[in-house]
Amino acid sequence: MSLHRRITAAATVAVAAVCLVFAPVSYLTTRARLIDQIRSELARLAQPVIEPSGLPAGRARSSAPGAQRGAGGRSKLGDDDAGMDTCAFAKMTSEDRVETTLGGPTGYFQSVCANGSVIAQSGGRPQLPVTRRARTVARTLRGAYYFSAVVRGTRLEIYVVPDPADRKAVEVAVPLSGTDAALRGLALTDVLLVGGGILLAGLIGALIARGALAPIRRFTDETEQVTSALEEPRRLGEEGAVEIRRLAASFNQTLAALEQSVEAQRHLIADASHELRTPIAALRSNIQIFLESEQLPADEQAGLRDAILAELDELTQLVADVLELARGARRDEQVDEVELDAIVQDAVERATRRSPDLRFTVELEPTTIANAADRVARAVGNVVDNARRWSPAGGEVQVRLHGGVLSVRDHGPGFRDEDLRHVFERFYRSADARRMPGSGLGLAIVKQAAEAHGGFVSAGNAPDGGAIVQLSFGPPVRAGVPTYP
Repeated sequence: MSLHRRITAAATVAVAAVCLVFAPVSYLTTRARLIDQIRSELARLAQPVIEPSGLPAGRARSSAPGAQRGAGGRSKLGDDDAGMDTCAFAKMTSEDRVETTLGGPTGYFQSVCANGSVIAQSGGRPQLPVTRRARTVARTLRGAYYFSAVVRGTRLEIYVVPDPADRKAVEVAVPLSGTDAALRGLALTDVLLVGGGILLAGLIGALIARGALAPIRRFTDETEQVTSALEEPRRLGEEGAVEIRRLAASFNQTLAALEQSVEAQRHLIADASHELRTPIAALRSNIQIFLESEQLPADEQAGLRDAILAELDELTQLVADVLELARGARRDEQVDEVELDAIVQDAVERATRRSPDLRFTVELEPTTIANAADRVARAVGNVVDNARRWSPAGGEVQVRLHGGVLSVRDHGPGFRDEDLRHVFERFYRSADARRMPGSGLGLAIVKQAAEAHGGFVSAGNAPDGGAIVQLSFGPPVRAGVPTYP
């Protein structure tokens, strides 16, 4: 999915989430308020029935039909009839009389007597449902409550309230038709608002994404033009928003590094081609002579064979050095814990065998580093071998390893001042070095190996003569007490 679509989708989902949260909350809040209003109306309608004409309940009920008393103040009805009569509705004045049609706006009333009988206000058949809880209220005369029911297709809100004066419970019902219609309208409005909000959010999100990504699209177009013409170095304009400027600056740095890498590869190929031309030409000439050497003396033929082998060795070493420089520090290179002091000791022993007339003074501190063993061995060998080749006969080479830094000093002529800044460049050879075998890649390989894992290399001259090369492969993993072989 493109970034444009992701931004649009994110904006749409965010608005949809807000709508889907607040729409139900708004609906439920409105519904609760409407139900509260209905219940308040039910309580208001029930009040005149329980206490008609504003008089105490006992006095009001005395005017009910059938409550006439005979001489002596006793009722003409029996006890059972009197109990039934007190459960009837009290007579209402014209102002208090309410509509008795089911579903009417003024409510529908019926009584639930303590003995379980149900009496409708209109005198007809009771129409409201009587639950077990309603009978309990009529019997115990406490515990008023509300509930909803559907009667003849009409949804009603019913209020059950005790009437202690007549020992009964009164059920008052009003229709919820108007409330339900209002809620259905509100629900439809919420659905339309949510749908419209989501569609509008998607449209606005698409416009915002388009505007926000416009600088990135321009940046992409510029980078495509730049990368398609690497032969003509260009840079991106660092302008616009802060993020775009930082991105352009980062890309420009990447381009600079890429150009340096390409230029370094070109120089390496050009230098290698130049350096390979001489030994290949010499080798070809010697081979041609050797093919026609039947008339030469045996000692000259042997010398010619030795020259061919020497040229082959030099060519092999040159190719190996070029490959070592070309491979650089690879991501997949195996990095292990390497005992640097052991590698230095091996390099010194090889140099001693090659130049037995030299004296090597060795001071090694047990040191473990994290690096590639073959790369470290090659670099250390180059440094020690370089000191060996430049040392005079009977001279001394001092090798010291301390704190993860290897110092190798010879007592030869040292570096010329004009050569010091070039000694680690590839294929660079001083005027004196051109008379000696080699390709000028040894110290360049040392520098590459040292810097591959955060180390360094430096070259200088000792105050009393001779060259000093210091080499580090980065902070050591472990270092110990110096040993002296």
